[in-house]
Amino acid sequence: MDRAFRSRDTSYDGVFFVGVRTTGIFCRPSCPARKPLAKNVEFIDTVQQAFLTGFRPCKRCRPMDVNGQAPEWVQRLLIRVGESPTSRLKDADLRAMSIDPARARRYFQNHYGMTFQAYQRSRRLGLALTQLRNGADLSDVAVRYGYESHSGFRDAFEKVFGKPPGRGRGVSAVVARWLESPLGPLVAAAMPEGVCFLEFTDRRALERQLATLRKRLDSPVVPGNNEHLDKLTEELGLYFAGKLTEFTVPLVIPGTPFQEAVWKRLREIPFGETLSYAVMARAIGRPRAVRALGTANGANRIAIVVPCHRVVRKSGDLGGYGGGLWRKAFLLKHEREVKAGAWRAGETV
Repeated sequence: MDRAFRSRDTSYDGVFFVGVRTTGIFCRPSCPARKPLAKNVEFIDTVQQAFLTGFRPCKRCRPMDVNGQAPEWVQRLLIRVGESPTSRLKDADLRAMSIDPARARRYFQNHYGMTFQAYQRSRRLGLALTQLRNGADLSDVAVRYGYESHSGFRDAFEKVFGKPPGRGRGVSAVVARWLESPLGPLVAAAMPEGVCFLEFTDRRALERQLATLRKRLDSPVVPGNNEHLDKLTEELGLYFAGKLTEFTVPLVIPGTPFQEAVWKRLREIPFGETLSYAVMARAIGRPRAVRALGTANGANRIAIVVPCHRVVRKSGDLGGYGGGLWRKAFLLKHEREVKAGAWRAGETV
């Protein structure tokens, strides 16, 4: 990390951040500013860690700005997998591409919630499912996607989809991709009807929420993309740029009748405003259900778009937020400033 920082290596942007103790700021590894003494440098894993340890973002390299692009070496990996999804890139192949396998594992684990090898495997199985649903022969699919035996393909397929490949034509899957944002990476998922999941990858309840999603939709979640995820990516970019105040991407958010009533009311809270839990409870006709409303609010599986961050305590305190209170504070401040016309690109912190 020190070598990357001293050489301003842009390929490490997003992999880690650098805190400067003497100035109280944190930067990208590629920051063009003069390099501080080594004793004044602190390496940081996430934006959250930077905020919680008292650092503020550098105004020169703007480490919280997002362009929706992964580092160049990650893009090369993704392109390679996309062009040849049936092949398996091993550690030796990564080294031949001048990519450290450990570095790839760390980046994919931090940003995509799985190792690079797991990403490749899930991608192959997702494409295999598509082929089966389109009527392809099972034997052909197994060989095409790199499995030397039917038993190996069957075991891998059933582990992911919960059904053997022979029944794959009746299996549906939720496709997921990972998005960059000024507040850290997000995992987003969608089905043909709309977006059904959006959450920060470091949320403690992430695995439980994904398990609930799989159960509610009776579908596995595999790497992939569709038009709804493309639209979500575009709208999130406009939202963080201060150019969008209302999301239009279709949503699929199944829950209990009470949860669905809460989530519907959340989407009716105007941009740049907040409501208390008590007011929310009265608005859905359940004035005594304040605690239950808080639980339903926390169970929201589509962060930002279904704005559970706009609910606060009666006193005005922020209350809870599954993605971390620092993110809730950021989102509320961002929306207030956009609404007031006081926001300027790159300066909302």
